[in-house]
Amino acid sequence: MGGVARLKISVIMLTYNRGKLVSRAIESILNQTFRDFEFIIVDNGSTDLSGVIADSYAAKDSRIRVIHRERGNIGSGRNTGLDIANGEWIAFVDDDDWCEPDFLEFLIDLAMENNADIAICGAEKEENGRHSLIGIEEKVVLNAEEAIIELMWRKRFNNGFPTKLFKSSLLSELRFPETGLYDDIHLMYKAIAAANSIVSYGIVKYHVYRHEGNNSAATSQDRMITSQYLCDYRAAYRERTIWLCERFPSNTYYWCYFEWSFMISMVNKIIKNDLTGCTIHLNEMQQELSRHREKFINAPWILEYEREWVCKYA
Repeated sequence: MGGVARLKISVIMLTYNRGKLVSRAIESILNQTFRDFEFIIVDNGSTDLSGVIADSYAAKDSRIRVIHRERGNIGSGRNTGLDIANGEWIAFVDDDDWCEPDFLEFLIDLAMENNADIAICGAEKEENGRHSLIGIEEKVVLNAEEAIIELMWRKRFNNGFPTKLFKSSLLSELRFPETGLYDDIHLMYKAIAAANSIVSYGIVKYHVYRHEGNNSAATSQDRMITSQYLCDYRAAYRERTIWLCERFPSNTYYWCYFEWSFMISMVNKIIKNDLTGCTIHLNEMQQELSRHREKFINAPWILEYEREWVCKYA
């Protein structure tokens, strides 16, 4: 992609006990072809050498700032980074992932060339030795409502903050929740809603490494779903549906459908994996789905397996 005026980017990374992986993440940022950035590393109370490793890199590269803090959730750690970020643009990386050398250059060029407030690239995910792609190699420019619908489908992009570059003004009034485990779902749709234009081009520039110690493990390993996970996620989906129905009322049916879709997926996983610790959530979701059964079944976007599950479980 062609060269454009270079604008400063703040890259924010939270690290906690990733002594065996954090160097790879740090070096993948330091080796970026786009050079005008600051790298904010927030050591989230690590008890291993992660913080020491970050400090050693900071001693050699003035673009790195390391903040050591007491242990908190991911959201509070990211907020620490946002509070001191000076960049006109904000990018996030995770401490167990890594980036292609032109990750930042690709995203800033994509944003500038398309006059977008958010730019999104594709990713490759490695999990249990298997590799899969996140994103579609087609460039699309979307308004906020269109982008939120794409977010819900999770084909072009998902709730994860890595893979995305944000104009810093979008996040100036937003902060991650400082309770609970899963912060992305609480904030992503609000950030997108604040944007005038979003560009997505799913060429792989970011690499996700999923493992047992990863905070996202429960989202991909059904047997790791817990009652607390469901409590957090159900509350987040409920809040999101209410917020979107108020902000974009013309698509109320869509927003409700996506919450029902989440519920029926969880019902199926609980029953299939005999997750007895989630029985209360199972009963509550089945009752909720039963109340909206006809609307869900008749939704024009419903997938065939969802219809089968509704008929079977609700």
